[in-house]
Amino acid sequence: MAGSENGRSADAERPRAREAGGGILMGRLFGVPVYVAPSWFLVAALITWFFGNQLGRVLPELGTGRYLVSLFFAVAFYASVLVHELAHTVAALRFGLPVRRIRLQFFGGVSEIEKESETAGREFVLAFVGPLLSLVLAGVFYAGMRVVAAGTVPGVLLAGLMISNLIVAVFNLLPGLPLDGGRMLRAVIWKLSGNAMTGTVAAAWVGRVLAVAVLIGFPLATHTSGLTDRSSLTGVDSLTDGLLAAILAAIIWTGAGNSLRMARLRERLPSLRARALTRRAVPVAGDTPLSEALRRANDSGARALVVVAGDGSPRAIVRETAIAQVPEHRRPWVAVGTLAQELTEGMRVPADLTGEQLLEHLRATPATEYLVIEEGGEIYGVLSAVDVERAFVNAMAKHSGPPAGSS
Repeated sequence: MAGSENGRSADAERPRAREAGGGILMGRLFGVPVYVAPSWFLVAALITWFFGNQLGRVLPELGTGRYLVSLFFAVAFYASVLVHELAHTVAALRFGLPVRRIRLQFFGGVSEIEKESETAGREFVLAFVGPLLSLVLAGVFYAGMRVVAAGTVPGVLLAGLMISNLIVAVFNLLPGLPLDGGRMLRAVIWKLSGNAMTGTVAAAWVGRVLAVAVLIGFPLATHTSGLTDRSSLTGVDSLTDGLLAAILAAIIWTGAGNSLRMARLRERLPSLRARALTRRAVPVAGDTPLSEALRRANDSGARALVVVAGDGSPRAIVRETAIAQVPEHRRPWVAVGTLAQELTEGMRVPADLTGEQLLEHLRATPATEYLVIEEGGEIYGVLSAVDVERAFVNAMAKHSGPPAGSS
């Protein structure tokens, strides 16, 4: 299953999110890293085995060499999936949307786009270009079939790639999240209703209906449409069809739920305000003893320390974890400057940042504390990444029920 993602997981929204592990970096295309998940190797092996068995019936003269041809087919198929994902990526970059990475994985790939489209029209285009490229590839492979002899290795490979790209295109055009067709449906409802959340809710529930339909309908379709050789049906065949249907249904159901959950979270992100989460800070000179600095902070009700130069300009933030590691009896002999982290430009956070803008700023410069400043450059206080994380988790916990006004 190929497709694109907007803010795919809650972890992707966290201020100091990690790159998901388990992937092998294959290179960069258009400046975007391309990863291959370990699950790809399992699927590639399965494709090699099943397609190789089919080749044994069509081209028995290949012998065991059919599995080498089948492996080539598996790699070529995922190269087609990569082209599908590149279509999403290029469109996103053209619209000014950052792409975190492309990942080839179990049942296809995904382009992880870090921001939502600004308009319904852009959302529709962004979703449609993937299936469109898969349809174009299917046409190219079909044209190739017309110029090579049928029943040959090139002919069989081109036929398989034509059919597989056609399946990818048609499957992704199904109108339910997280598929591209679901994003297109979301864009249409967004345009008609004027509300992106309304489109997301509708497309997510259609996605869940699709998941149930795949779970029930896929095994029935393979047994009644002639896609499976009825004369050779066994319990293993039925079990394989059922397992494949269950995996596809689970992917669609989970993706639809995640899309709905993230959309509801985004509605609550404006509650993350730098000004509201900032701790009051006390400015101190770098040679001030830690015990004296903490006394001043306690007297003024502050919870953070900022090291300033002689002219009062901020230079560093005293790290909370570093303070905790200094035993109380040593604090009169430890200067706060030795516990401070020098300020970089990214550690200066405008006090008026909220929601996704705030999270994007923190993601760009991972740190434990940030200096919050007013528009004129005055110190407002210190923002702890721990406080932002806690507020983020609280916002997530609130979507156990739908927000007011959603359906």
